[in-house]
Order: sequence, then structure tokens, then C-alpha cells
Amino acid sequence: MKLDAQAWLEPTTGVSLRPSPNFNERPEGTDVSLLVIHNISLPPGQFGTPFVADLFLNQLDLNADPWFAENLQGLTVSAHFVIDRSGHITQFVACDKRAWHAGVSQHAGRKQCNDFSIGIELEGTDTLAYTDAQYDALAALTQCLRAHYPLTSVRGHCDIAPGRKTDPGEAFDWGHYAERAGWPVAALPPPRQDCNPYPSNN
Repeated sequence: MKLDAQAWLEPTTGVSLRPSPNFNERPEGTDVSLLVIHNISLPPGQFGTPFVADLFLNQLDLNADPWFAENLQGLTVSAHFVIDRSGHITQFVACDKRAWHAGVSQHAGRKQCNDFSIGIELEGTDTLAYTDAQYDALAALTQCLRAHYPLTSVRGHCDIAPGRKTDPGEAFDWGHYAERAGWPVAALPPPRQDCNPYPSNN
């Protein structure tokens, strides 16, 4: 898995590119130092639908589900990557650009995490186990990104927006992911029962 000169993954089996209009430039001179893990499913709890991509491409039909009209009206968001339940990776924003995934957020005393982070969405929910294929793809993607950017920390959305967000939730196995991706313990979020309930020695 490789990034090209424009910070897009090279398309291969298991990788698709679908450029989203929902991005802007990072502040000049900003190092990309944070990886943020999210989850998403649209409608909530339903997998394999086209609606996540539609949302990120500003093509979502709000009449397709009552939940959309109630919760997504006027929303313009994106993430750099989405990994579906089969492990397929779709890239929506070049990694050098600022995707709109974190919202109001803070990490290590710095606000506006979108400025200095890369966002990865896992198709899933807080409480349903993620698939082995997703962990495989996430680990491979993480290793690729760490080879290109000075990533020093990985956090869940819940860590950078506590009280507002809960993903990737209790179902995400931080210890398993860290081992597969090669993260040192110091790069991981601190265990929290409301967000990252994993043993502190993982």
C-alpha cells in the first residue's frame, strides 16, 4: 500500500478513490501528527449501503430514510478514509488536505484537530465487534501513513471530543489494533471506561 505524490493511495484491489469536495487546505507549516479513528453507518446500524459515500460526496438523498432528514440536513463532512466491513478502503480526501471529520475537538492542548490529523472511519457501531478484515486493512493503512507522516498519536473521536462523541466505542479493540499496526503504548489513548475500556497494559 502506497501513497502517490498527491497523497492519494495507489488504486489496487481493495482500494477505491472517490474525491470529496468537503476539504480545505491545512494551515501552512502544519505537521500531520494525529490519527483519529471513527465509526459510521448509515442508517445507524445498517451496513453495506451507499449512504456514507453519498454523505461525503454531498449526494445524500435525505428522503431515503427518516433519520437522514432529522439528523443530516445541511451537514457537510468527510473523512480521509472509510474502511467497510469487508476491509475495502475508500479514500475521499488526499492526506495532505484537511478533511472535515473531527468537528469541535482538542488534543494535547491543541484545538481544531482537523488541522493536524488524518481521519479514518470504520463502518460499524460502538457496540458491534469490528471485523478481522477491518483490523487488517486499518493496520496496513496505518503503517502506510506512519511511513509518510510524523504521526505520534492515535485517538478515538471520543478522546478528542469527549462528551460529544463516543466512537469508535467499546467494541474497538485498541490492544489488538496497536499490536497489528506497531503503535507504541505511549501513542495510544489512555483507557477510559466511557470510551476506551481496554487494559492499561495493552
